[in-house]
Amino acid sequence: MPNPAAAFYFDLASPLAYLAAEQALSAFAGASEPVVWTPVLAAELPGAESFAAFRCERDREAMLESVTLRAAALGLQPLRWPEPFPFDSSLAMRVATYAKSIGRAVPFAQAAFRQAFAGGRALDIEDAVVIAAAACEMHPAAVLKGAALRSTAEQLAEATSEAREAGVRDVPAVFARGRIFHGEQELPAAADLLAGDAVGSGRSARREAAKGSARTERGSAAPGSS
Repeated sequence: MPNPAAAFYFDLASPLAYLAAEQALSAFAGASEPVVWTPVLAAELPGAESFAAFRCERDREAMLESVTLRAAALGLQPLRWPEPFPFDSSLAMRVATYAKSIGRAVPFAQAAFRQAFAGGRALDIEDAVVIAAAACEMHPAAVLKGAALRSTAEQLAEATSEAREAGVRDVPAVFARGRIFHGEQELPAAADLLAGDAVGSGRSARREAAKGSARTERGSAAPGSS
């Protein structure tokens, strides 16, 4: 089981984790306990999406378009796909682990995700990672030194192992009160649980019920509906 009582798991190579990260702070604003942003290596999780194994180019383009449309629906900056994609996030993830150790996981992750998926810069390039670190006031030399430490790599491996043992299959994922929520569209259910909703999706269900009721009322009031 993960050490934190609540955790948000991410890998900076995942565009789905990017979508979740852009919503996470507001989603968890009402949480009764801190949600610890935890970098993990998605490639070492049992159900991870590699974003590379497509039957054909058409399938790949369909996936890219679906993520692009989802980003637009969320009101995010226009999504710019980095080249190459997918990219090797190992350096960026070691920096994220170092950033977590000094209390900068959230701002670094946000800056790095935006470098990759709003700026279109692959995070397998050292300069792109350093720019993201500088954006949240992390000194480039300290960042690269911290990322090169054996202890940093060990912390990242340990976090990934703990996440896997807790039941995390892919990123993004949220660990909340003994449950794992996978995917960015599960954030509201995780947030409800962390805010004290016993069933985890109660408020979300009530919101949907209210919308359905409003639609029914509008339909009843429409001309010729009687």
